[in-house]
Amino acid sequence: MTGSTPAGQPPRVLAVCSWSLQVKSVPELENLLGKLGVNATQIALGDPHHASWDEGEDMPAAALAAGFTMTGAMLGFPGEDYTSPATIKDSGGFGNPATRAERLDRLAWGLKRTRALGLADLTLHAGFLPEPGDPSRKAFLDTLRTAGKMAADAGVTLAFETGQETATLLAQTLADLDAANLTVNFDPANMLLYDMGDPIEAVKTLGARIRSVHLKDAFRPTVPGQWGSEVPLGEGEVNFPQFLGALDQIGFQGPFAVEREVGDQPGRIRDIAAGLAFAQRLLGDQAASR
Repeated sequence: MTGSTPAGQPPRVLAVCSWSLQVKSVPELENLLGKLGVNATQIALGDPHHASWDEGEDMPAAALAAGFTMTGAMLGFPGEDYTSPATIKDSGGFGNPATRAERLDRLAWGLKRTRALGLADLTLHAGFLPEPGDPSRKAFLDTLRTAGKMAADAGVTLAFETGQETATLLAQTLADLDAANLTVNFDPANMLLYDMGDPIEAVKTLGARIRSVHLKDAFRPTVPGQWGSEVPLGEGEVNFPQFLGALDQIGFQGPFAVEREVGDQPGRIRDIAAGLAFAQRLLGDQAASR
């Protein structure tokens, strides 16, 4: 990590994922961001896993009137079950053919809301990608092509979150899809939680496709077929100096968002505050939290 911003480039944005704060309203989000000393958020559009907003369909107007900035949006799908790796494999993203049509409808809603927020970046989990040669791969990729076309027509870049496949498989899939607006939201902890490879090597594999980054930490699973364990930032297996150095090497200049997905709200807030301080120490004057 260089610890300084290259000449002529703005400082990187350091944000917090809104759903990590378990907020239910825009004023609550604004209040907690202020207490954390950060003015940027990656905002959940509203779904069972990534916050339901008290403002309902008026949420975009409330968020735009608030005093924070937004780096991008996150969309989850009703019915996604994160109880275990097996349950999310069956229920996540566009993986199940039976739910693809309704999830494309939900994506259409999400794209409209993303634009209403004044944003052009939307992150989601694509689902467990079939390997080349798998008979189910063509139909899955056709669905992702449709999703990409819908996003392009709306002026939105989609970022598929890492973790549910190896970086090699994700890179191959993006190459096969060959759409400039299909990119990656890189989460190093997810690579460990799903036991899908080395996050440092994954950065090198995905390279310029990385659009945004979640700052989260974890340990790999100790029992096959079970989750690894998410831990506070800097306490797990992600070597963050090497990770950030790898991002430097590929020229990454996108936003970082601290994410915490376990624990009660007070515990999450404490961990996020510590995570922000940890990230700011590593990023130095590359990070702008306001």
